Amino acid sequence: MRKFLWSFFEIIESITVAVVLVFLVRYFVAQPFLVSGSSMEPNFKNGDYLLVDELAYRFREPERGEVIVFRYPGDPRVYYIKRIIGLPGERVTGDGSNVTVYQNGDEIVLNEPYVWVKESRAKFDVTLGAGEYFVLGDNRNFSFDSRSWGSLPGRDIIGLARFRLWPINKVMAFSAPTY
Repeated sequence: MRKFLWSFFEIIESITVAVVLVFLVRYFVAQPFLVSGSSMEPNFKNGDYLLVDELAYRFREPERGEVIVFRYPGDPRVYYIKRIIGLPGERVTGDGSNVTVYQNGDEIVLNEPYVWVKESRAKFDVTLGAGEYFVLGDNRNFSFDSRSWGSLPGRDIIGLARFRLWPINKVMAFSAPTY
């Protein structure tokens, strides 16, 4: 009987440790995210299952070109996925086909080969404050992004999209493009 109780205790202990580890990883390290909509096509499609790194931005600031998951500023219960285009303190302009960033007096016209639809009628000119980011979808004609609702407060960023886990034939890790 004692052997049975000891075995039962070991099983309960193993299950408890596993549940605690899953909880810690899920809430403090990485979380899953299901892409909904077409705003990030062709790079991220409706139904893609991603793993979001929640630790990266605790040790460094977000960088231009990274794909992030964040709480929509208009409703914090809603999560979006977009690409960072403008960083705090920068001016970002768009003329419909090109995005230009003004950084420390330098003018950078972004080379965005990942953008699906470059031609857009939306023109914008935004100067970002401290802790604010300008985010855009890769499918510009079908993206509800900073052009519509303004800058994204850094506090709303959940994390960095690191891996696509589904569909299985498109499993891959992501990195930010270089401009």
